[in-house]
Amino acid sequence: MIQQMEGGTAAAPVPNPLSDLSSPLTPPVTSDPPPSPYPRPSASPFISEDQFGCHCCYDVLVNPTTLSCGHSFCRHCLALWWESSRKTECPECREKWEGFPKVNILLRDAVERLFSEVVGRRRAEIQGNPKVSQSLLAFQRYGDQAARGIPKTSPGRGAGGFFSGVLTALTCVAVMFLVYHWSSGDGVHDLLVSKPVSKWTPEEVLFWLEHVGAWTSLYKEPFLQENVNGRLLLMLGDEELTRAPYNIDNQAHRRAVLAELERIKELGVKPPQNLWEYKAVNAGKSLFLLYALKSSPRLTILYLYLFDYSETFLPFLHTCCPALSRTSEPMEDSLLLNHQVHPSWRQWAEFLVKYLLLPYQLIAEFAWDWLSVHYWTSRFIIVNAMLLSVLEGCVLWRFYNRAEIRSLPQKMWGHLWRMSSQGFAFALFWPVIPQFVCNCLFYWALYFNPIINIDLVVQQLMHPDTQGP
Repeated sequence: MIQQMEGGTAAAPVPNPLSDLSSPLTPPVTSDPPPSPYPRPSASPFISEDQFGCHCCYDVLVNPTTLSCGHSFCRHCLALWWESSRKTECPECREKWEGFPKVNILLRDAVERLFSEVVGRRRAEIQGNPKVSQSLLAFQRYGDQAARGIPKTSPGRGAGGFFSGVLTALTCVAVMFLVYHWSSGDGVHDLLVSKPVSKWTPEEVLFWLEHVGAWTSLYKEPFLQENVNGRLLLMLGDEELTRAPYNIDNQAHRRAVLAELERIKELGVKPPQNLWEYKAVNAGKSLFLLYALKSSPRLTILYLYLFDYSETFLPFLHTCCPALSRTSEPMEDSLLLNHQVHPSWRQWAEFLVKYLLLPYQLIAEFAWDWLSVHYWTSRFIIVNAMLLSVLEGCVLWRFYNRAEIRSLPQKMWGHLWRMSSQGFAFALFWPVIPQFVCNCLFYWALYFNPIINIDLVVQQLMHPDTQGP
């Protein structure tokens, strides 16, 4: 063997893997992959809060909820957006989400580990805000309804297919009623409220006499035989009405006719005695009252007390809170004198209680007194007043339920400022608005608002937690 090693070439020894592993000089065998030909990017050690921010509140995400479009928001921000906008869409890209959004657990855990202090502080603020808690509760109830398969109705889009059909039918009835009213000629009658008394024809004198009272039918024949026109009417007095051919022997009837004569002599035209005549004389004022009584009845009644006490406020008060009249007093005398005297303390007390607690009841009682004159119009007003009372009660209940009673004075001040600015704009642009547009607005507010308020009341009763204050 020694000779072979010295003289010949020796065979290469077989390596022992165990000896290689035991040798400290030999590097261990590893199974690392071959190096990639592309450079590997290095991770940035800086992570900021902006990278995990909500695009609604611009703060660190709390319970991040990812929508189907890929955008993530705080869950309470998404609930507030859904409650205020009444839309199931992304606040950023406006794409509608599918199903009910859920919390992104992976993103939530990552944000809580990275920014634990900020997330803890924000959770405490959210739990201490009753409005946010109420919104989250309403949002979760909406999700529970969607999970149970209950048909989802948007809070601002009606209360269901059946009720939408009922509203459509009522709208058609209201349109047919308005068409009938305009086509019958009642709305385009030659109103005497704008025509001087001296130019009245005998037919217009009889028309005026009919509006004095139903009892004037006993005396229409003498006026027709004498062919009394406007000029002759102004010459009549107590002596002429007592003697032939008029022969008005009833003292109360004669006093009523003389009182109306004094009024038309003073005004020069016929004073308005119904809704249509009042609108023809005071078009802007009637439209203002119609809209303002719906939005802010207390402010409107206060306005009448301050600026239209004798003409509008006193008749309104005496009609809603009538005085205790004596049974022996003739009805005509009470009608003539009732709206001219100052209210008693009992009337004022009753009026103030209704004014503070149930202002719409005052409007309903006033309309009830006119049922015999304008039956359907009074019915519409009464129904609308009832619906508005329910809506006002729902608003107060939401304030109490959400513990926002303390914010009520602030909201009332904002409402006062909004109503004042709208009234100023109304008075500024009223002279340039065409009469046709004013008539359309008037009839819409009078006949169509009750139909809209029915839908609002049903929404309030079916979705009490999803309505804004």
